[in-house]
Amino acid sequence: MKTVCVIPARYASTRLPGKPLVDIGGKPMIRRVYEQAQKARAIDEVIIATDDERIRAAAHRFGARVEMTAPALPSGTDRVFAAIKSLDVDVIINLQGDEPFVDPGLLDQLADMFTNPAVSIATPISPVANERELSDPNLVRVVRDTAGRALYFSRAVIPFVRDETDRRQWISHTPFYKHIGIYAYRKTVLEQLTQLPPSVLEKAEKLEQLRFLENGFTIHTLISNYDSLSVDTPGDVESAIKKLNQWQES
Repeated sequence: MKTVCVIPARYASTRLPGKPLVDIGGKPMIRRVYEQAQKARAIDEVIIATDDERIRAAAHRFGARVEMTAPALPSGTDRVFAAIKSLDVDVIINLQGDEPFVDPGLLDQLADMFTNPAVSIATPISPVANERELSDPNLVRVVRDTAGRALYFSRAVIPFVRDETDRRQWISHTPFYKHIGIYAYRKTVLEQLTQLPPSVLEKAEKLEQLRFLENGFTIHTLISNYDSLSVDTPGDVESAIKKLNQWQES
């Protein structure tokens, strides 16, 4: 089974222009993501998919393989498929270019899920740790069935604990999970996903994975304790530099 990791990277960002090339401790962020992905034992190749010449040039300077994709592609999923559609691969991991501290072990676990022929799409989730996280409007929550398959993703707090009026106590009544925005797909399924039009629930929640569920695809979830740090704002850059310094001191 051949597995590749594709990192879609666009230069434009409303909150952090030029995000993939933002300096994190002397390296562009896209390089840090790439180097973490390369450490994963289950990944055969790492590819950066971009529509921007500046990102291509930066990636070539540190020796990465780059696939140039059309600027008009509607989503990162489309960009990932465009990068691998002519390649002989079995499983593709879609890793966002704003995860400079992604755990290579998590990528290995995702890839290993595909030894089960029933798995066609997989994504990691993490337990919500406290009430502050439970109320964080930036987190996407997920509920799943007894076999670990996602039932629904939402920006709302789900499930709703009806018999507890104090939301601060909800976390003591039932498990809550937050979504980690990394996906893995079989190539045949990824191609089908790119042919689907935006769905009703996707438009409402602005969550592309709801398109998959609405069209009958199954998303298997992997519970992980990985603490994601996505870099989306100047404040996140400061947090990333602080975390890097802590890494280097430990």
